[in-house]
Amino acid sequence: MSDAAELAALLARRRADGADLAAIDAAITARFGRTLAVMFTDLVGFSRAVEAFGIVHFLQLIDEAEALFLPLAAQHGGRCVKREGDSLLLVFAEPADALACARAMVAATVAVNPTRQPETRIEVCIGLGYGTMLCIDDGELWGAELNAASKLGEEIAHGGEILATGPFRDALPQHRFEPHGELFGRRPAYRYREADGSA
Repeated sequence: MSDAAELAALLARRRADGADLAAIDAAITARFGRTLAVMFTDLVGFSRAVEAFGIVHFLQLIDEAEALFLPLAAQHGGRCVKREGDSLLLVFAEPADALACARAMVAATVAVNPTRQPETRIEVCIGLGYGTMLCIDDGELWGAELNAASKLGEEIAHGGEILATGPFRDALPQHRFEPHGELFGRRPAYRYREADGSA
C-alpha cells in the first residue's frame, strides 16, 4: 500500500462516528511524521519582470537561479521536493545545513549580480522552518513549519533576506537572529544576521 493510500485509510477512520481522534492522529504522526528543516525560496519581482520583459525573460531567470541554487542545496545535504513558479521548496535533515545553504545562496547572488544588467539580477528571498511535518511518498509535505517558511519566503522577506521561524531559531542558539515581526498575528519571526551585522 502506498503512503497516500495508507494515509487516506487512516483519514477515513478518523471521519467515522466515535473515532478516537487522538489515537488516530498519533498513528498518523508516528507513521508519516519526520523532523526536518525546510527552506522556501522566492525570486524578487516576478510580476514586475513578466510585465516589463515578458514571461520568457523570467523563465530564463528562473532557470539561471535554479542552476545557481540547486547545486548549493545538494552540497549542503538538501533536496528539492517541489518547484512552483519562481519558488523552490527544499528539505534538510538539520537546520544548520539549511542555514549554511541559505547563506551560500545569498552569497552566490551577491557574487554574480554586479556583472548583470538590473533586469537580469537574481535576488532571492528565503524562509526557513524546523519541526515535525507529515511526509507522504517522500515528496508531499504538510506542516505548520512548512506553511510558516512559505509565508516568510514568499510574502515577508525582501531580496537577500533570510527569515526564520521561532523553532528554527531555537535550534541554532549559536547563530544571531533578530526579531522580525509576527507570522499569522501570533508567531514571532526572526531575521538572520551575519556576525558582522549584515544580512
